Amino acid sequence: MKFLVLIYDNPASREVFLSLPAERRAAGLAAYRALDEELDATGEKIVSSPLAYPEHTVQVRVADGATMTTDGPFAEVKEQLAGFYLLECDSQQRAVEIAAKVPEASFGVVEVRPLMDLSAFEG
Repeated sequence: MKFLVLIYDNPASREVFLSLPAERRAAGLAAYRALDEELDATGEKIVSSPLAYPEHTVQVRVADGATMTTDGPFAEVKEQLAGFYLLECDSQQRAVEIAAKVPEASFGVVEVRPLMDLSAFEG
């Protein structure tokens, strides 16, 4: 089964991370490298990536055939998507075990969502 592990942060948590001493920031990044290496070794990681800061976001909408874009995320959003892992796991419980190793799980929000099987909607 495939699962998307979504990692969220917010401007306050980002500021806390950036204010940490260099060695603490390096330790946090090392935790990600270790998790990536573990998941590469087990073959469970399909892909993972941090995302650019939300202020670099472009939202796209199409109405009446016209494409419209707006800058940045919705202002009222408290948590913003910061990165993700796409996993191939035997169970949702295993995906949760992996998500618990994401550093943000100890102070922020990490979501595990199964990918939808669209074959159920096909004729």
